Amino acid sequence: MIRLSRAIIVRESFLFQARPLAAAGLRIGILGGSFDPAHDGHLHISRIALKRLQLDRVWWLLSPGNPLKPDAPASLERRLEAANAVLDDHPSIDATGIERELETVFTVDTLHALRRLYPAVRFVWLMGADNLSQFNRWHRWVEIMHTLPVCVLARPGEQVRAGLSTAARRFAAMRLPEYEAAALPFCSPPCWTMLTHPTSRLSSTALRASGAWK
Repeated sequence: MIRLSRAIIVRESFLFQARPLAAAGLRIGILGGSFDPAHDGHLHISRIALKRLQLDRVWWLLSPGNPLKPDAPASLERRLEAANAVLDDHPSIDATGIERELETVFTVDTLHALRRLYPAVRFVWLMGADNLSQFNRWHRWVEIMHTLPVCVLARPGEQVRAGLSTAARRFAAMRLPEYEAAALPFCSPPCWTMLTHPTSRLSSTALRASGAWK
């Protein structure tokens, strides 16, 4: 059997606009971002989500980015290849640039599109505690909470601030205890939980600043 490398598969996926495969009933966590670049910290929290939420898969949802902005990320093709290099054929994590095909700009619209494409999949939105701290600034953030269950993953020094955030306080009654986190994929939104776990201090910003990327 001929085994294609991830880099070849990435290039072919752009040619044919391939979508991730997902059977009915699968529990899939979605970790969105620019991944500019992806690193072992992303892999670390993805493994935690797989284990603690008892997910079948995690998708890294790489945003296309806006090439007109001065701080635009590297090309989607390059970021996908770098992400797949970090993943190193991980059996349960996929990197995807499906947002380019969906032509969505805002997270909330992407999530609605994914639910339409995969109506029988149990999706969970994964986000870092640093994002929860300013989640109320996201476009239609309340609608996001009502679209998918949300799992907040620990980030260095962010747990307390995230727990006191506008989003955490507004949806306090819908917070699932951490010890029940495995039930989150089966919950009807709005429902969320916040996990405590060892954290990684790796960051894409630091990697870019070091000159190791781009």
